Amino acid sequence: MMHKFVDDATLSEFIAKSGRSDMNACCDELVHQSIEIKMNVSGRKTKEMLLGPIAKDPPPPITVRGTTVSRVPVFKLLEVHVFSDLKSMEHVDTISSKAASRLYSLLSQTAEASGCPDQGPAALL
Repeated sequence: MMHKFVDDATLSEFIAKSGRSDMNACCDELVHQSIEIKMNVSGRKTKEMLLGPIAKDPPPPITVRGTTVSRVPVFKLLEVHVFSDLKSMEHVDTISSKAASRLYSLLSQTAEASGCPDQGPAALL
């Protein structure tokens, strides 16, 4: 027996101030469609994020195949960290740290190739 899982499916919904959420119905439809094509949706791997004023008065929890979906303050979509407060400083810090690390590595390799590995990347600056 082989199990296949639906990966990286994203459902979004805009809710008016006095409106109600239909996300449970949307999730149920996704699960139904996935079953038809012999795929699984994992309720424990599924996450929900609330953005904007709806977070102050949240809708009922979403369930997927009997498992309550956990709400998270941050998620990663296409290598971008999205935060529920929609601020980007944490993402900028993460990207800056990765860039600095890779730049240091590149400079170290360049210093080694140029024949001055004892002085490290600082010798190239």
